Amino acid sequence: MRLKNKTAIVTGAAQGFGYGIAQRFAEEGGRVAILDLNADKADEAAKTIGNGTLAFGCDVTDGKSLKEVTGKVIDAFGKLDIVVNNAGTTHRNQPMLDVTEEEYDRVFAVNMKSIYLMSHAVIPHFRETGGGSMINIGSTAGIRPRPGLTWYNASKGAVNLLTKSMAVELAPEAIRVNAIAPVAGETPLLAQFMGEDTPEKRAAFRATIPLGRLSTPLDIANAALYLSSDEASMVTGVVLEVDGGRCI
Repeated sequence: MRLKNKTAIVTGAAQGFGYGIAQRFAEEGGRVAILDLNADKADEAAKTIGNGTLAFGCDVTDGKSLKEVTGKVIDAFGKLDIVVNNAGTTHRNQPMLDVTEEEYDRVFAVNMKSIYLMSHAVIPHFRETGGGSMINIGSTAGIRPRPGLTWYNASKGAVNLLTKSMAVELAPEAIRVNAIAPVAGETPLLAQFMGEDTPEKRAAFRATIPLGRLSTPLDIANAALYLSSDEASMVTGVVLEVDGGRCI
């Protein structure tokens, strides 16, 4: 049980990568709180995972709401050891000037500002308890960008670099910060990444991945499990590419 006696928040965990991470953490003895904009789906996910998993409806772009919910999680569990900033969104694959300002703002609010807000909510607690682990879900899009996703690529590039900067600043306080950079995977965002979900589009995406397949929630969950466990106690500032060789 690699996360025995550890507690975790996973955002955007009602489905996709977040759900896979929450489920894997619970399997390894972690006490998990799912945060998601869709409270009903979060409740369903928590019930399916079991093992005392809690669910909270929360907009990660709302600082006040995020602080209130993280406070409830800490009250329920007594402490917090791990935060996974998984909540993310994208604009549809299209020419960069066709993306509206509203879409641009939403992408950066969910993918980047949410980490700023979560940091304000949990880092003081990590300092009080002697350390913690934060994992940000970046993307290969921030390393080897695909055309048609320019503003999304930029947001994930920012997440990747932010992770390294946070790691350097917080290391003296025993707070580890790492990122995972998944290649496109079987999540609800896939159709938007491709522009449309067709067999031809999927084949084209798979063709760019040397291992020949898309990522799965379990792929990302296993990486998150390692980074959040004591086995990674000397690992901070890493952007771990879980990409089947896409970034080579």
